[in-house]
Amino acid sequence: MTPYEKLQRCLACVREKTDFVPDVALILGSGLGALADEIEAVATVDYHEIEGFPVSTVAGHKGRFVFGYFGKVKVVIMQGRVHYYEGYSMQDVLLPTRLMRLMGAKVLFVTNAAGGINKSFHVGDFMIIRDHIMSFFPNPLIGANIEELGPRFPDMSHCYDPELCQTIKDTAKRLDIGVQEGVYCQLTGPTYETPAEIKMLGMMGADSVGMSTACEAAAACHAGMRVCGISCITNLAAGISPVALSHQEVFDTANRVAPFFRQLVKESIIAIGEAL
Repeated sequence: MTPYEKLQRCLACVREKTDFVPDVALILGSGLGALADEIEAVATVDYHEIEGFPVSTVAGHKGRFVFGYFGKVKVVIMQGRVHYYEGYSMQDVLLPTRLMRLMGAKVLFVTNAAGGINKSFHVGDFMIIRDHIMSFFPNPLIGANIEELGPRFPDMSHCYDPELCQTIKDTAKRLDIGVQEGVYCQLTGPTYETPAEIKMLGMMGADSVGMSTACEAAAACHAGMRVCGISCITNLAAGISPVALSHQEVFDTANRVAPFFRQLVKESIIAIGEAL
């Protein structure tokens, strides 16, 4: 079975549950799962109900699609993502993003928990992703190109849509929520970075670092979606943080700032949807 045939089979499983056609696809990062409870839901589909669909093994990731409305905007929420470090192939990691494109989504809104590299950042800050670095693992589009989705050599000059980024920035200002802007770097994980790695990434121009997102953004861009995203700076990176890094710290910070993060994401999506 080709990757595209697998995608079509997954889509058929979803269509057995709902014919909802979203405009915006949202991937929820650590601590943001509760945002799915704020949507005016019309349907849910557990990942286990989709044939061949990868299932997250990370605690706190629920593992389902939620379909519904933020205001009048039709949204599909990925409540729990899968990561490369869980042992899945990159094709499986990208499958959910591509599937949401086939469902009809025109925009991908990505969120994540990230470590802060930029020394002007503080724990709990939100960073609008303006660009990314993902040069430390095989390019996610390696392999036979899926012609039905996009070109062999996609341009990544504006992977993160400048107009959508500006909409997030304007929404944050309206809500009186402070935001940073910067470059996100994806490494594979599951180890946190060493101080030497963080020093290197800072010299390369990275402002934050994490274990997801960039590969999903690249797949969405390849498939013709407009992309935007926000990182929640849940901890300072190794060599900057005075304490040992832990998933508990990430989780605790994400939960502490979650109400503001949820409000910013929700209102940004409403503004984006109104402009589509």
